[in-house]
Amino acid sequence: MDTPPAETFYEPLDEDRFASTPATAGPWSPGFQHGGPVSALLGRAFQRHDPVPGTRIARVTVEILAPVPVAPLRVTVRTVRPGRRVSLLEGELFHEERPVARATGWRIAAAPDHVEPTDHAPAPPPLPATGQAVTAWPGAYMDGYLSAMEWRYTEGSFTGRGPGRTWARPRVPLVTGEADTPLVRALVLADSASGVGAQLDFAKLLVINTDVTVALHRDPVGEWICMDARVHASPHGSALAQASLADPSGEFGHVLQTLLVDEHRP
Repeated sequence: MDTPPAETFYEPLDEDRFASTPATAGPWSPGFQHGGPVSALLGRAFQRHDPVPGTRIARVTVEILAPVPVAPLRVTVRTVRPGRRVSLLEGELFHEERPVARATGWRIAAAPDHVEPTDHAPAPPPLPATGQAVTAWPGAYMDGYLSAMEWRYTEGSFTGRGPGRTWARPRVPLVTGEADTPLVRALVLADSASGVGAQLDFAKLLVINTDVTVALHRDPVGEWICMDARVHASPHGSALAQASLADPSGEFGHVLQTLLVDEHRP
């Protein structure tokens, strides 16, 4: 994992079509994508859709309808609820005209400058000077998304039994020739909450999220984001992954994932 497997997550084919590179591949298979790049591609589309000065994307929820193949994809966006201060956007991701993911995003007006900031979370630990070699559970595919991200754990690991906390950043841009926006950087990482906070044994259990919700009360600053994650699971139930997101100046948002927990099946 000394070099990323590709120079970008997606190569643009035209305005709404993208070629997926090997860097998008998730830990379960080299043929299917991790939810991080998928979420970020939809978030990018929200930011570019009929932009309104003085507003920001405050919440994104991505529903994963099917495994997303490492293949050409098409993105569509429409406004569901228009408004000057609050609007709701809906996006879909298609592979060969079959929807594989759907997302909604709330675009809201930015708060006035005089609003007093509130901070209820402790400051994140300092960014470690160097990272440790990242290992994963037996059978995990390491040469896609996991190696396209740089990880610096301060607590736990992918192979440990969480909770976990790590600083992370993409080693490649989301789209060739573009600088990632703060929202894109947060979304690329957000779907990793269940892995960073892994309290279930991935070698023995199938643990897959059906969705990811990312709510940001402000945009992150800088390349590095600190994720503090944990997983809650119950027999005869399912599981939830929760994470807080912070930059060096403090917490800026939260992540929630609904998880399927099952036995591995042929």
